[in-house]
Amino acid sequence: MRRLIINADDFGFTRDVNAGIVEAHRSGVLTSTTLMANGAAFEDAVQLARETPTLDVGCHLVLVQGRSLATGVLLPRGPRQLLWKLAQRGIDVYSELRLQIEKLRAAGILPTHLDTHKHTHLVPHVFRIVVRLAREFAIPYVRLPLDRTLGIPAPIERFYRRMAEREGVHLTDHFLGFRLTGTFREESFRAAIEGLPEGTTEFMCHPGKLGPELERAETRLKESRVRELEALTSPRIRELIAARQIELTGFETQSGHS
Repeated sequence: MRRLIINADDFGFTRDVNAGIVEAHRSGVLTSTTLMANGAAFEDAVQLARETPTLDVGCHLVLVQGRSLATGVLLPRGPRQLLWKLAQRGIDVYSELRLQIEKLRAAGILPTHLDTHKHTHLVPHVFRIVVRLAREFAIPYVRLPLDRTLGIPAPIERFYRRMAEREGVHLTDHFLGFRLTGTFREESFRAAIEGLPEGTTEFMCHPGKLGPELERAETRLKESRVRELEALTSPRIRELIAARQIELTGFETQSGHS
């Protein structure tokens, strides 16, 4: 059996990104998304989530870009700056991420999974805190931080899996999409689907509409989000998934298979 969770990151980033994510679910093959507690369009995303109960919603934990919920100051600009902050013990990762999860819960969103903006939970210290928080909030899944197409050595994958297992937290069998960030289009999506392995795979994506808010936002992912939305809503992709007998699922549904 091959199961595919297609997750859109950055829900709550801007209203046009939110609109693209919801369209990719309602009219396409997207099954889940992760919501940024410090996103400029957080309230809009919460309202859309209420209006779209079939959309599986997790928390997109943010340690880079935007403002801290704990202190109100700007977070590090990128992963490199975050590493420096961590080395200087200049950021309380646990408190920051806990507040983000609590903000979703206060808004009526019970996250089914956790991942991180800019993949910062690839840092072992951050990963340990993320799986600890998943256990504390009874959130069943955390994103496997290793894209299977990168050829990660097995001992490294086992290292992350053991950390998750110690907290009773699940990871999917495979994770894809990291290498396609910014270059994702229908052709590359088709190739990924055709090569999908047995088991459950999470596929990360970043769809959106290119409106004025996204135009002004500090991100390199702008026109690429429109191409991703086109791929996710392509009838040819849906036909391929059906022809390959791949089950589209979400983290909430998948937790029943664990």
